[in-house]
Amino acid sequence: MRHRVAGVKLNRSPSHRRALFRNLVTALLQYEAVRTTDAKAKELRRWGDRMITLGKQGTLHARRRAGALIERPAVLKKLFDEIAPRYAKRNGGYTRVVKLGLRHGDAAPLSLVELVERAGAEPETGKKKPQKRRAKHDHKHGANPPKRRAAAG
Repeated sequence: MRHRVAGVKLNRSPSHRRALFRNLVTALLQYEAVRTTDAKAKELRRWGDRMITLGKQGTLHARRRAGALIERPAVLKKLFDEIAPRYAKRNGGYTRVVKLGLRHGDAAPLSLVELVERAGAEPETGKKKPQKRRAKHDHKHGANPPKRRAAAG
């Protein structure tokens, strides 16, 4: 049973999984966007949001906790000096996962994990994009549906 167990295993040992997410979180905070598989992206979102929350706390203890996970001192400085103040008024949801489609080599589903308010990111409007509606018979018969015969009766 896996009651109250958070996180995914991703078919890796605990040390390999920790190293993988340390690398991904460091890259996410350094470049503010990372392209990876869907399963890793969903888990990376949790780790990245947690690091930004530590950055917002701004204490020495929070800096040491973040430093245990983030590998490069320059990225740790960027987290506390640039990224965390950007999200001072936001209460979570610092990252976004955008599905990209399938990878050419092995057809793995790819996603882009990016910081929400980064330069070059689409602004959040709070509304979903309107869905395009198709005509009733467009998908079967092209633009002109066939005429129906009157029922003989």
